[in-house]
Amino acid sequence: MSFRRGSVALAALFLAVCATVPVSAAPAPDDAFATASATTPEFSAQRLSDHIKYLSADELEGRFPGLVGERLTLAYLQAQYEALGLAPGGRDDAWLQPVDLVRFKPERAPTAAWTGPDGARHDLISGTDITLRAGRNDPVLKLEDLPLVFAGYGVVAPEPGWDDYGDADLTGKVVVILRGQPEPLGDDPNFYGSTEHKMQEALKRGAVGVITLQQEDSRWRRAVGGATRPQMTVKGSADARFTGSINTATGTALGGAALTEAVARAKTAGLGGAVALEARLSLDIAESTEVIHSNNLLAKIPGTTRPDEYVVYSAHWDHIGKAKEPNAEGDDIYNGAWDNASGTAGLIEMARAFKAGPAPERTVVFLHVTAEEQGLLGSEAYAADPVYPLAKTAADINIDMLPFTPATRDVAVFGVGKSELEDILARFAAGQGRAVTGDGYPKEGFYYRSDHFNFAAGGVPALMPWSGRDFVEGGMEAGTPYYEAQMGRYYHKLTDEWRADYDFTAALQNMDLLYRLGLTVADSETWPAWKPTAEFNAIRDATADQRR
Repeated sequence: MSFRRGSVALAALFLAVCATVPVSAAPAPDDAFATASATTPEFSAQRLSDHIKYLSADELEGRFPGLVGERLTLAYLQAQYEALGLAPGGRDDAWLQPVDLVRFKPERAPTAAWTGPDGARHDLISGTDITLRAGRNDPVLKLEDLPLVFAGYGVVAPEPGWDDYGDADLTGKVVVILRGQPEPLGDDPNFYGSTEHKMQEALKRGAVGVITLQQEDSRWRRAVGGATRPQMTVKGSADARFTGSINTATGTALGGAALTEAVARAKTAGLGGAVALEARLSLDIAESTEVIHSNNLLAKIPGTTRPDEYVVYSAHWDHIGKAKEPNAEGDDIYNGAWDNASGTAGLIEMARAFKAGPAPERTVVFLHVTAEEQGLLGSEAYAADPVYPLAKTAADINIDMLPFTPATRDVAVFGVGKSELEDILARFAAGQGRAVTGDGYPKEGFYYRSDHFNFAAGGVPALMPWSGRDFVEGGMEAGTPYYEAQMGRYYHKLTDEWRADYDFTAALQNMDLLYRLGLTVADSETWPAWKPTAEFNAIRDATADQRR
């Protein structure tokens, strides 16, 4: 069936209702907003379903990077964009941006020991006292007598004035840090608690290794479980020579009273400098590596008046491949229909709407990234080597798992309160009788767990919609158990296969909103900004001279 959004009456309703909606900022001029309000995009549930059906077929074997599923997926995407008349979006008029990945797997259990001031050597047992993994660029290493220091949470946050490092020089040292973020920075996860931020801060000071002190037993067990599994990274990207975790008992043994006192201080205020521990670490790690050649795919619609400024729509095309063993029904393919054949289908149909609608003034890019399921690697590779400068990218709008629900009153977004993109979205949402809200699970830190995050970490205002739970019929009482049941049944499960009975109502509502949002940004002469409390302001401000 086809779900049509947009008519003269609907456009008038958008203009009338949205004009009365109070917003905290108005980054889009009225003419850009009016143009987007008056458009009549048409999104088809049938076309979305057809894309999802193909992309999640068994023949694609779960769309794991570097295997047959990648070849078939990218061929399908290119054919769709060629049929729509879009231009290739990669360098030198190519459709693909190569992304080389490296898969690491331990060859044996690592060995480690620490030495105290008395010279006595104390062995550390892998999986009991410590976990260790080699860094991205040095899979086999043997290091002796590395000095250990403690640097609180390893956070440098200018906005709240938190600094664990001061002018510390970590050259040749191993830095021990606490997991997560300091309580004064808020209960909910943010950028400063992310691995990305902490690694950046440690590397810029010369740390050779980063060890996380896991104070919660559940987190320690999780670290132990992950230490023996294969891991994938982007080839050649910056990293410490090794990473690892220790539990509280190990921390106490090698850090003594100095570490105990420093941990207590670190939980109330930034340390302002690394604390030297009277211990040195020796280790021996060996991992095998395999290079996997993968790709991002890009298509574009060039801007009419400002083609060197960009709006990016992104979605990851990959999933997790095949299970080690089939289930009782003989199924071993993680088809990934919802995650993320649906978002991939959404990008194709978003491109169709842009191609049929008014030509955008800024260039609109449709970016399909690889290896999200392996740690946001395709978007990491893009942000590290962007085809289009991040400084000239006005926004990233990421689609990961379209909402398969009945109509909702809420437009849920990850990390609500981050950027002015939400203000534009809210004006359009009001035209549907809906309101922008958070995702409902702030402690999960979802904003930092999908591909838009790598754009945000590069300073680009980024927005990620999610499934609403406030159903028009039944409210939160109906919507919350519906959503949680879907997640429990399908998310990263063999059951996530194409279904003929998808409810596309909310998905089509959201597609309409995201089209209007992107067109407004594309036609605006101004640049959407981060909210004053967002942790990405300093990153964006550093490139302000590149935007007019």
